[in-house]
Amino acid sequence: METCQKRRDFIGMALTGVTAVGGVCALGVMKKSWDPLPSVQSAGFVTVDISTIEEGEARSFQWRGKPIFVLRKSADTPKNAKRDVVIGEKVFTLVIGLCTHLGCIPSYDAKKKSFICACHGGVFDASGINTFGPPPRPLDIPPFKISGETLVLGEEGEEYKKLITKKA
Repeated sequence: METCQKRRDFIGMALTGVTAVGGVCALGVMKKSWDPLPSVQSAGFVTVDISTIEEGEARSFQWRGKPIFVLRKSADTPKNAKRDVVIGEKVFTLVIGLCTHLGCIPSYDAKKKSFICACHGGVFDASGINTFGPPPRPLDIPPFKISGETLVLGEEGEEYKKLITKKA
């Protein structure tokens, strides 16, 4: 009888141990499924070197599937203290390149110094402020942080917070 009891105890402990190991493994798998994918995490922050952008040049970058326009303003381009990003002596416009009317992608016209949305005739000045057509508001400014002559898109830095408070 005693050997039967020992055998039952052993089987019970072995079953408990296997169940505990299985539970720990299941928790590990569940945690991995809750974490965001590496592709999603990497899409959150984009680093852009703006030291190579020439005066009067507009460049487009991709951030979270959206076009981002970075325009380095020339001396004769109108400045806007509420929307311009100043790095040293260089003045930049940084906007999400989607028209605020229907989400079309405007293009930059260097001669007119404005962003033009061909779909419905919307026009934004060099600072991204709507000046003509159906767009209801200026182009949006993405969250950014300045690190030397590098922009980190997707991270809210002091410069971004200052621009947002100026708008209010």
